This record gives sequence, structure tokens and C-alpha cells, in this order.
Amino acid sequence: MAVTFETLIKKGTSLSDDQLAVLMRSPSARGTPLSETLSKLTFNTPEEALAELCKHLGIDFIKDIPINDIAVDIVRGIPINYAKTQEVLPFKEEPDRVVVLTTNPINHKALEDLRVKFGKRIHPLATTSSRIQDAINRVYEKSTAALEGLDDIESEDLDLDDPVIDLLDGGDDDAPVIKLVNTLLFRAVKEKASDIHVEPYERDMVVRFRIDGVLFDIFKPPKKLQNAITSRIKVMGNLNIAEKRLPQDGRIPLKLAGKDIDVRLSSVPTAFGERLVMRLQDRSNVVLELEQLGFSQDSLVKLDSILTKTYGIMLVTGPTGSGKSTTLYAAVSKINKPDINIITVEDPVEQRIHGIGQIQVNSKIGLTFASGLRSILRQDPDVVMIGEIRDLETAEIAINASLTGHLVLSTLHTNDTAGAFPRLIDMGCEPFLIATSLMAVVAQRLVRVLCPHCKEGHIPTDVELRSLELTREQVRGAMVHKAVGCNHCNQKGYIGRSVIQELMMINDEIRSLIMQRKDGATIKREAIKSGMITFRDHGIQKVLAGITTIEELLTSTQMDM
Repeated sequence: MAVTFETLIKKGTSLSDDQLAVLMRSPSARGTPLSETLSKLTFNTPEEALAELCKHLGIDFIKDIPINDIAVDIVRGIPINYAKTQEVLPFKEEPDRVVVLTTNPINHKALEDLRVKFGKRIHPLATTSSRIQDAINRVYEKSTAALEGLDDIESEDLDLDDPVIDLLDGGDDDAPVIKLVNTLLFRAVKEKASDIHVEPYERDMVVRFRIDGVLFDIFKPPKKLQNAITSRIKVMGNLNIAEKRLPQDGRIPLKLAGKDIDVRLSSVPTAFGERLVMRLQDRSNVVLELEQLGFSQDSLVKLDSILTKTYGIMLVTGPTGSGKSTTLYAAVSKINKPDINIITVEDPVEQRIHGIGQIQVNSKIGLTFASGLRSILRQDPDVVMIGEIRDLETAEIAINASLTGHLVLSTLHTNDTAGAFPRLIDMGCEPFLIATSLMAVVAQRLVRVLCPHCKEGHIPTDVELRSLELTREQVRGAMVHKAVGCNHCNQKGYIGRSVIQELMMINDEIRSLIMQRKDGATIKREAIKSGMITFRDHGIQKVLAGITTIEELLTSTQMDM
């Protein structure tokens, strides 16, 4: 033949010289080395040579690639540069395996990457280099058309062909770190993550997303990229990249797929480098109504009665990330009418609501909650919303505002409803002023909601029943379910979150206990006696209705059990 078998194979595959040498020395089906067996045959094209090699290796070979049979979704998440460099292309996803086109069926690293990505066995299907490159171009063109209309994250070019960086290397690029950070933000928005954590360690670094309140490992960039990734994110947030010894805070405004995304950036120094956390807030989200948050019907009736009052304070309490601000926004939206003047003081303004005056706290220029609150009381408000009561000065102004004819809504960091009173007293507020001004305290948590597509019926075990203090008779006929996981919920078993709450209405008995400086436990017992539903009781209602799981309830209310 005009050219050697080795030359034809090199033209048709991405085999390295070392890999080719190993193959040639390996025995064929007849027990003789492949080099000896194949040298006796005549091949005219790389395609013929590769087909014969696959025959001896026991690997399937495909001549013509049916481009239209390759689904766009199967390549979404695999960078086009990676596919071209490694000469691999997912072809078909089956229940127990993924068929992958490749020119190098012994490229174990690439095939292992894809196995990890899909979580299934990989079945290689060999083809020539020219055919797979053409197929990659045509399939990714279809992928681009499917994503037409999406905006780039910033002015830098972002290939929307490959919006996800998983465990795969993005390949050569003019600005690989910019591309990595952009695709990281793209994926976080796509998966509805509330936070992105970039965490450096001694020998590696980890990127994690918080989705529905739970942290998930996303990928591990090489340690050598740590400084570049950190600097890129700090530049986007207008932070000082030269200062690595002090904590810094910044903000990254993004526009992605028509959505305005506000990213709050926090950087703190650690033993192994700067740790970054980005909190994502979708400004285009429509403010939810109270009825959509998950409050019980009884609580909704009580909240409606509170919001019709012309003076007094309603506090929403709970730990960070428990949805307090969302509840306040829903409350002010409910009473937002042309004949009512509503003004807010927030840090930051998370949702813009038409018809409401919203003031952004700026401590650098002296605009604090307290100073902003003093100013807005001269703006003739009917309703005042304070983002958070953090100190005595803010608390006193809020109390005075409520006593002079204003409805005041605010948040406080406590674990339950009864904890609000010792917290305010500890700040320095007088108990009689607290008792006089407070109308109600809402404490809340968020529990994950079961995916409706994959949840399965579940018979609670004796241990689970004891943990909830329930009998088997009480759960008989209830719709208790467990999480499973499917493609709709990214195998997590849950989609979205719902509120479980305590709502304490301040009556005369509770006012008396507050003025006597009684502890939170005593006040809580009196509230339960007056009809207050606890976190656990509200959560049990949601478990029995098939909204969440026993496991989720125990995790979310462990401090109250």
C-alpha cells in the first residue's frame, strides 16, 4: 500500500504515538501482534484502517454519523473546545449507559470525565477525526440556535454553547478564567442557586452552590487557577485585588437572559487564600403573595388583621436565609395602595416595588437604619418597613414610631417567637414599651418541598413517629412521602421551599409576662396555651399533606424539638 497503516491511523484518530505503539504491540484475535496482522492488509483511507483496528479491538465503528439523531440537550454542559480537543461527542443516552463518539477509544481520561458527568457507563463508538469534527460543529450550531436570544453575562464574549463547566476542562481559550467565572455565574442562575462559595484549601479549591438552602459541591478548579479566579471575581465586584489581608464587600450587577441579577460579594482572608461568597438576587422576580409562601390559613387570617392596623409593630424573626425579607415584601405589597404612604429602609434593597419609597442604607456616608428611620418619619408615612432592627437606637425609634400612629414592620434575628422579647430587652428597650407597641411576632423557617414528579409514598418507621411524637393512628390515611430524585429536580428530590411558622399574637397575658421580664420559655408556653401553632406542629401538617418529608422537618426544626 502507498502509506503505512500507522500513518493512516494517525490521520483518522487522536491516538498519541505512545498509545499507537502499545496497540501495535498488543496481540490480535489470531494471537499475533496487530502490527504484523495489519501490515499484511491494504487500506486506501483512514476510515478503512480505523474500521479494521476496531474490529480487532472489539469496538463498534460507525461510518456515517446521523447528526439529526443527536439531541441538543446531551451536549449542553460540555464545552465545545473540550469536545474538539478530546474528539469526543455524546451520541445517545440510554437507561444504563451513554454512547459516546470518539476517535480514540482508549482515551480513558476523557471517557472517565464523561462517565462522572452523566453518572452512567460509557460505551465508546469509534469514528474518524474528520467526521467527528464535522459532527461537533453541526451539533453545537443546533445548540446555539436553541439558546438564541440569551444575553451575555457581560461585555466579554461568553459561548452559550457551553454554559456549564463540570469536571471537564474548558480547553484553550483567549481568556479561560473569564470564561470559567462567566459560566459559573450562568450555571448558578440556571440552577436557581442563592449563593456561590469559592473555598480555597491547602492542595485544592472547591466551588459550591447553595440550592434550596443546601450546599452542593459543583466542581474543583485546579489550585494553580486560584489567584486568577479570585482576582477576576474581585475585579467584577470593584474590590481591591492588591488587598488580600482584610475582608472586603462588593457588588456585581449582571444581566443574563433578560434578567437583572444582583450579586453581593464578600471576601475574607483564610489560611489558604481568600474565600469568596456571592449571594445572588434576581431583581426581575415578581414579589410573592403571602398566600404563596406556605402560611397556614389561620395565620393568613391573623396577618390580614394585623396589616389593617394603623399603628403597632409586627416583627418577623428567624435565622439568616429563612425568608424574612420575602415575607415583609409580601406584606407591604398586600397593603400597597395609592392612599397609603409606605417607606422602607433596607440594606440592601432586594426587590423594587412600584409605589413604595425604598431607601438604601449606606453606612460609609452615615446613612444607617437609625438615621434613615428618623428622616422618613418626617416624610408623613403611614407604614414603615425596617430591614432589620440591629441596635437600641433603631429599636427605640421603631417603638416611638409605632406609638405615634405608624404601622411598623421589621425583622429580628431570633430562633423563635418568644426569643424576640429577651432580645429587645437585652438591647436596652424598656419592657413596658415593648409590651405596648408589639402586636405580633412571626417566626419562620424554610423547608424544602418534595418534587411532584418523583416523590413516593412512605410508611413512617417507629423511630420517625417517636421523633415527631405521633402515633401510627394519627398518620393513618395521611399522604406521607419521601424524596427520590429525577431529571426535573436534578436528582435532589425537592423543588423549591415553603414556610413553616409560629405566629404569636400579643394578648394581655403575654404583655403582663413581658413587663415582668419573664424568660422566653414561659412566654412561649402561654402563647401555646392561647392557641399558637409551633414550628413542629405546622411542619407535621406539611409532612402529613405530602408537601415535605419527615427528614426535612427534623433537620429544619431540630432546635425546637
